[in-house]
This record gives sequence, structure tokens and C-alpha cells, in this order.
Amino acid sequence: MRVGHGFDVHRFGAEAAGFRLGGVDVAHDRCLAAHSDGDVLLHAVTDALLGACGLGDIGRHFPDDDPRWRDADSAALLASARRLAAGAGWRPVNVDVTVVAQVPKLAPYVDAMREATADAVGLAAGAVSIKATTSEGLGFTGRGEGVAAMAVILLEPVPGQN
Repeated sequence: MRVGHGFDVHRFGAEAAGFRLGGVDVAHDRCLAAHSDGDVLLHAVTDALLGACGLGDIGRHFPDDDPRWRDADSAALLASARRLAAGAGWRPVNVDVTVVAQVPKLAPYVDAMREATADAVGLAAGAVSIKATTSEGLGFTGRGEGVAAMAVILLEPVPGQN
């Protein structure tokens, strides 16, 4: 078995109708500034998955200076990482994610994010945990300047490949 950890952060950018988080549209008065869709939750999961396989990080496979990834759907990036993991002989068992954001309140979105993240990782929703917390007004997330996410993933060998 292998364990991977991922972390991502994006600052809030221009005024907008919201941003993407865990594959779900979240209502907010600003977007997340990013080269792709800025989904910090799925980026953290992607980094965790790639790291557990020893395949580097999201920037190695989907660099932000490559125009192919401009406005890319993070669920599609995660699907590509899943294929890389499978090619290396690994498949996800479970995922645990913590999102840190002072604003907006994420509780109304957590169940939908759990379902969308499970779908993107190729797991049943029961194998995915999404938690949202604030940073009690401390740091950049506490000042409402952006959103951060941390993810842990457990992988098992694909039978017959490892």
C-alpha cells in the first residue's frame, strides 16, 4: 500500500459568480485565480495521487505555463493522473480532504463535493471524506484572501501489476 499527501492553495481573483471546488460550483463574489479552473480540492487530491505513486506533482504533468492546460477542468486532470497511477500499477482505496476557507461557508456544498470527488477519483462516495474548516481569522485564508486544501490518499496495488 502507498500513502500520498497533497496541498494546494489559490488566492481569490476577479469579481465573479463563484469558483469551482471539489468539482462543484460554489457561489461567491470572486473566482479563484489560477491557470486552470483553480479547483484547489481536486488539485490537492491529484498531487496526493501522483505523489503516492512516485510520479511527481501536478505541475510536472500539467504545467501552468503550458497553454493546453489553460482553464482546464481539474476533474479531467485528476482522471489523467488516475490513468498514470493505473499504468504504474496503483489504484485509490480512499481519500480524505480538508479545505480551509473563511469565506464562503462550504457546509452546503460538502455532500455534492464528496460525490463529485468520489466520481473523479473512481471511488464510492463512502470512500471519500471532505471536511471544511476556517482558520479562525488567522492567515491568508482567515483574512478571506483565498482557499487552501490538503488531501491524503491511500493506494493499493492493482492485482497482477505489482
